[in-house]
Amino acid sequence: MLIVIKKKIVDMENDIKLMKGNEAIAYGAMRCGCDAYFGYPITPQSEIMETLMEQQPWETTGMVVLQAESETAAINMLYGAAGTGKRCMTSSSSPGISLMSEGISYIAGAELPCLIVNISRGGPGLGTIQPSQADYFQATKAAGHGDFHLIVLAPASVQEMHDFVPLAFDLAFKYRNPVMLLADGVVGQMMEKVQLLPQRPRWTNDEVLQTQGDWAITGKKNRERNIITSLDLDPVGQDKFNRKLIEKYNTIRQNEVRYEEYLCDDAEYLMVGYGISARIAQKAVENLRKEGVKVGLLRPITLFPFPTQAIEKRALQLKGILSVEMSAGQMIEDIRLAVGKAIPVHHYGRMGGMIHNPTEVEEAFRGCF
Repeated sequence: MLIVIKKKIVDMENDIKLMKGNEAIAYGAMRCGCDAYFGYPITPQSEIMETLMEQQPWETTGMVVLQAESETAAINMLYGAAGTGKRCMTSSSSPGISLMSEGISYIAGAELPCLIVNISRGGPGLGTIQPSQADYFQATKAAGHGDFHLIVLAPASVQEMHDFVPLAFDLAFKYRNPVMLLADGVVGQMMEKVQLLPQRPRWTNDEVLQTQGDWAITGKKNRERNIITSLDLDPVGQDKFNRKLIEKYNTIRQNEVRYEEYLCDDAEYLMVGYGISARIAQKAVENLRKEGVKVGLLRPITLFPFPTQAIEKRALQLKGILSVEMSAGQMIEDIRLAVGKAIPVHHYGRMGGMIHNPTEVEEAFRGCF
């Protein structure tokens, strides 16, 4: 079946496409029944909104796509839309996410499910438009003020950029918590083959009430009005609410840790990397294996919750760990918390938009061990 939309032909039966990671996110949003996207252009993530505008999903699925006047406006539009219990999302890149941080905290404080995409670029400050992984702290430790956590997914391929959109929404609604899809600019800009997911329908208001309960604002008559807010001026009440959040985050830690291991069973050394760094490290692992070095790779898929126990368990058989990141060393702190002083943990990374290669990672490994 071919659908012609303003001279653009979309082949609805061809579910395998070659596309950028950013485009894969846009298709993931359209395919998973996303109700609304609010965003503002910034490199290297602008193709997400550009693809949505090009595909015009409001004419097929009814999805709202709106360019806000700023990142601050976009996150507050998301706050309001998420309150309706529908699947809503935004996207930006590093400094844009910083502008959203107050709104992200409000959303977490209101326990609203939504998706926030960060295609990271080099910093600090305006920095560069080149890729980076220096937003790890921001995503996992300081997405905004107050005691809260985002669930953070870290895709390493264009296919995962697509697949993690519905996964993010599923987790967001399961825990009534905002989810961040954190990807470096390499994964956002590179092109790979993608198997598109089947089309999900959008939720009606009745389906929201059936699946989510009565917390959402749906315009439902004959019931008490819902007030969604993160404000509680009573310190006793705020303390109680924060303890409720802690229980939720501990449940997430118990149930939602995701990671991938590669050649770890007999490993004497371990590399840990996420996103594009994991793929680069995997090649380095393969090259070192050819030399007889018993090294494996652990790739965190969830950065929060972090695979602490998996790394702690592996440390019992290891002589050392190398954290491979495109940053000055941020994830390494969580690795060191997992293993303590039992074994040495070293870091190798490039910064400011520079991308390491397998040879550099191999040399760094030899220099450390």
